[in-house]
Amino acid sequence: MARYTGPLTKKSRRLGIDLVGGDAAFEKRPYPPGQHGRARVKESEYRNQLLEKQKARYTYGVLEKQFRKYYELASRRPGKTGDNLLQILESRLDNVVYRAGFARTRRHARQLVNHGHFVVNGVKTDIPSFQVSKHDIIDVKTKSLETTPFIVARETFDKDTVPAWLDVAPDRGRILVHAQPVREQITVPIQEQLIVEFYSKI
Repeated sequence: MARYTGPLTKKSRRLGIDLVGGDAAFEKRPYPPGQHGRARVKESEYRNQLLEKQKARYTYGVLEKQFRKYYELASRRPGKTGDNLLQILESRLDNVVYRAGFARTRRHARQLVNHGHFVVNGVKTDIPSFQVSKHDIIDVKTKSLETTPFIVARETFDKDTVPAWLDVAPDRGRILVHAQPVREQITVPIQEQLIVEFYSKI
């Protein structure tokens, strides 16, 4: 699946959200890039909805076509479409690896998954968009445990940053999925209702 590979700091400044995590450049200049970055912007309902959709897309590293498919899948599930959409995004394998503390950023997590460092329920899985389910067991491959990314992950592991729907054993390189995430456990600063309103007009 294709992905956005351009500069994330520029996108962070455009959307007003730190997409990288600890981005010093964004913190120094948290206003839109370009000559007219500090100019007043005319607010509109459509603009706010579009920006919220773009925030979600770039936060999780998903292109428009795939994001639209996620929305359509979420709308067919019982419950609130916005909550379902965020649950689908949070359940991506690359996001789970990031949430578990095995990667510095979602981009880094995507790279680790692409390079084949993980097995899910005993099966090698190198697809970042793979949807994890309740009771899934995600393991770092044995020969990967002593590579630099996972040594660093063990040394810097902070259990307080791991969401309640995951259980992580950093020494074993194991992630247990207790349940599907609920809205209260998803901390990304996204107003999902605006995304639902955006697609409902298309």
